[in-house]
Amino acid sequence: MKQFFITGISTEVGKTVASAIITEALEADYWKPIQAGDLEQSDSHKIGSLISNTKTKIHPNSYALNTPMSPHAAAAIDGVEIDLKQIKAPVTDNHLVIEGAGGLLVPLNAEDTILDLIMPSYKVIVVSRHYLGSINHTLLTVGWLQKKGYDVALLFSGDEHKTTENIILSKTGAPCIGRINEEPVFTKEVIATYAAQFRNALLAL
Repeated sequence: MKQFFITGISTEVGKTVASAIITEALEADYWKPIQAGDLEQSDSHKIGSLISNTKTKIHPNSYALNTPMSPHAAAAIDGVEIDLKQIKAPVTDNHLVIEGAGGLLVPLNAEDTILDLIMPSYKVIVVSRHYLGSINHTLLTVGWLQKKGYDVALLFSGDEHKTTENIILSKTGAPCIGRINEEPVFTKEVIATYAAQFRNALLAL
């Protein structure tokens, strides 16, 4: 069984929707190690509301922090310090989708970042969304992961921007799973449609 780590080039690029699609495509388990803010409508809640299959198990956060900020700052407000030793991937016989928080180098504490959550065996999927500066952010994210030896794939989110996507794919050489378009609303039906489109590409990683 494979473990997929979903990260983004920044915040609000579509990681949770991407995670829902990948979870549905593989009928995988889902785990968000660190949730910062929105605890009543967390990313785990959103995943549960978007998937249709009955096989997925949504595992609890290792840290559920109250403030929508960088994890290190949200933890400080809650009077705790994030300890990597306390973040252990759930044991499962199923595929596992792991969603990060923010970008790759978002700090967890004075020493560790999101990158330190990514085990060598994980398949890393980088969600990239076009905006001014997104090429730089994407190349830095993918390049850092590749330098560390990870298997990396790209998933584009939002309206198509061919020149941006072409240069990113050319410079990184990373495989592309596809694109999640700018939909009016993401429903279970929309998620299931993308899941069917992406399933083979995900299984091939």
